Amino acid sequence: MNRGRRREKIFSSSEDYELFLAVLCEAVEMWNLKVAAYCLMSNHYHLLLHTPDGNISRCMRHINGVYTQRYNRLHNKDGQLFRGRYKAVTVGGDSYLLEVLRYIHRNPLKARLVNSLDDYMWSSHKGYTSKAKKWNWLYKDFMLSMFSEKAGQAKKAYLEFVSQKEPEEIDTFYSKKNLSSVLGNDDFKEWIKEKFSNLRYHREIPETRVLAPEPQNIFDAVCTCFGTTKGSLVKSRRGTENLPRDTAVYFLRMYSTETLAGVGKYFDIVNYSTVSSIVDRVKKRKSKDKAFAKKLKKIEKIFGKSQRET
Repeated sequence: MNRGRRREKIFSSSEDYELFLAVLCEAVEMWNLKVAAYCLMSNHYHLLLHTPDGNISRCMRHINGVYTQRYNRLHNKDGQLFRGRYKAVTVGGDSYLLEVLRYIHRNPLKARLVNSLDDYMWSSHKGYTSKAKKWNWLYKDFMLSMFSEKAGQAKKAYLEFVSQKEPEEIDTFYSKKNLSSVLGNDDFKEWIKEKFSNLRYHREIPETRVLAPEPQNIFDAVCTCFGTTKGSLVKSRRGTENLPRDTAVYFLRMYSTETLAGVGKYFDIVNYSTVSSIVDRVKKRKSKDKAFAKKLKKIEKIFGKSQRET
């Protein structure tokens, strides 16, 4: 999903909506993208996508970038159209996929733009009820098969499904200002954490924040390996090395979502540059001291396990 900057319109006319759909179809052909559902509103859009090649970033760069170029050319404008990078939510389980499908298609009703889903032109709802070949590009058969293996029964069940409001869980999920990057049951979330734990918090992939370890897990792991207490991690004396403290600072900065200033608050460090210096010091020691590097791996393994259990 994405939204216009300052909530401004990204679709000003029917031509704009058609232009976006043309770009979307291009992405389907060029990047092996499968579009299961879409809904285009005046200042934002929702897409339900399947990317067999794991190339969502490339697909979205084409969709947002090419559409912006063509929109600006059409309206004799320049500059940014969207508020920034798209927001992606990984969806797990058939039931959650269907809930997202319903949420997307019911957007115009929720916004009170129409009284019936059939009256809204700029969503894929009609594609789910039509046999017209123009909808062949839509990845709908997979979704409909969740309702029934028989086409007629699947269509009937789909219409009954979208005639009902989404459950409170879904409505609450999408109403949050800071939307989670994972939607699914606890088992799915656990699988995501374990499967992609090697990413931890990748600073170039904002969605991996959900994988980042909790500070407490890091502190506990450091204290276990060094045989010390959390209280001693905060203490610091000028000219005296506190290796457990430096190690905790290093892990908190490198593996959590905390900023330099945020890390400093845990250790009563006022100057964020001090945090940076500690991290560099630990990195240098790690490269020269094999025993220390081995201890770091042990600590990482401990808090990684704790993270998967939470």
